[in-house]
Amino acid sequence: MGVKKFRNVSEMKDVWFKPGSPELFAAWRHTWALSDQMCPLSFPPGVYKHRSIEDAEKLRSQWERANFLAHRERMAAKKPG
Repeated sequence: MGVKKFRNVSEMKDVWFKPGSPELFAAWRHTWALSDQMCPLSFPPGVYKHRSIEDAEKLRSQWERANFLAHRERMAAKKPG
């Protein structure tokens, strides 16, 4: 796949996919696959009941923090030295 250079956004008209085109869905699929490889997220399986929205948000924050720390550890492990 070649690299295209543009001087401004108006030159990019032929780059975008048409809504509903198979190429658009393929691009989405590849983008999601790449993001899963670069920064995989994990959440405990199951259904969780909460007494309030605040409780649900607190649990989600804990999961997001755990994912962030796991990503940080992976990045630190990749650094040389």
